[in-house]
Amino acid sequence: MDQSISLKHINKLAIPAIIAGISEPILSITDTAIVGNVNINPTEALAAVGIVGTFISMLIWVLGQSRSAISSIISQYLGANNLDAVKNLPAQAIFLITALSLLIILITYPLAESIFKLYNASGLILDYAKAYYKIRVFGFPFTLFTIAIFGTFRGLQNTYYPMVIAIVGSCSNIVLDYVLVYGIPEIIPALHIKGAAYASVIAQILMALLSGIYLFRKTDIPLLVSFPFNKEINNFVVMILNLFVRTLALNAALFLASSFSTSYGKSYIAAYTIAINLWFFGAFLIDGFASAGNILSGKLFGAKRPDLLIKLSNTLIVYGILSGIVLALTGALFYKPIGHIFTKQPLVLEQFYDVFWIVLAMQPLCALAFIFDGMFKGLGKMKYLRNVLLGSTFLVFVPTLLLFDRLDYKLYAVFIAFTLWMAARGIPLIVKFRQLFLVR
Repeated sequence: MDQSISLKHINKLAIPAIIAGISEPILSITDTAIVGNVNINPTEALAAVGIVGTFISMLIWVLGQSRSAISSIISQYLGANNLDAVKNLPAQAIFLITALSLLIILITYPLAESIFKLYNASGLILDYAKAYYKIRVFGFPFTLFTIAIFGTFRGLQNTYYPMVIAIVGSCSNIVLDYVLVYGIPEIIPALHIKGAAYASVIAQILMALLSGIYLFRKTDIPLLVSFPFNKEINNFVVMILNLFVRTLALNAALFLASSFSTSYGKSYIAAYTIAINLWFFGAFLIDGFASAGNILSGKLFGAKRPDLLIKLSNTLIVYGILSGIVLALTGALFYKPIGHIFTKQPLVLEQFYDVFWIVLAMQPLCALAFIFDGMFKGLGKMKYLRNVLLGSTFLVFVPTLLLFDRLDYKLYAVFIAFTLWMAARGIPLIVKFRQLFLVR
């Protein structure tokens, strides 16, 4: 059991999880980079992708918490050597989540215009946002299906197959994005922003198919739903509800950030789109170590080893801080070229470069918050995660944003609020974890 918290074993889980975890932000970053360089209305197209990306991320994060709930339950039963008792749980969870995703499509599809008006979108930006969303939303059920299977693999201490699936999905999305957005003369017409949406949906379908195939062939976890419900389904639902409330708070912060950025003007929301997608990318890179914490903490908790949980947390703190520093230094080294990947518009670049340093500076802080997020999810302590995020959002993020917006800081207000938000998320988790498991 001690070997499970060695650096070698952590890396064995974390590195594939990093690659798997960045698949979703790569879909958005690819759309952002390619759409931001089209010849027709690039700023408006970039702004629309950013607004829709924020809303899609909200939907995925709200229901995609099934991954953490499934992983927590499976890993704890694995640690207790009682995996057979929950083998039918993943299929039941997948059934519930994907059914709910279809309901969300039915509700949001006809309300797309009203939804994006709430983000202060108007005119051409609103038209582009509607067109992009009404295609990309159909990938939503496939994404949730894939996420739930990734959670099952995580619970089984396996991040390799999710990595393979993510690589295939990301590579296919990049190729399809380029082909469908720009077109191939006399073969495929240039579909502009709609092409980016089609590319994402096709990639998500491909990942879902591969996920089902790998689960069927590489594990003895059934995909066919069976009844009655597993005894842990109530625990699963309670976890999901707590994470649902938590994620609503998280997305309240993202909604306000996007809405305020849009209200400043199209160059500001375009710059925010680039910055927040890079922030997401950094978050999902670091999330590899958070995933290792999630996976291992559940198993160690099930095995009743608080001493190893503390050792694991200490190791991951070091890894997290170093990872955040490396990300920050890498971004600083390529500060100017990074902006030009996404757009050539001078006004957008000016606003982006003004705040990108804040995104880089907060990376070590983000690393600590994300890692302990992962560990608390592995422990199944979703209620505490819920309360911390509610407090950090409504007692820290919102007042900070309103204060600095009133002082006319514009995008500075948004990213200063994000920085303090991450501090308020991470510090209480570290303190609580050590109170729970520190061996006296």
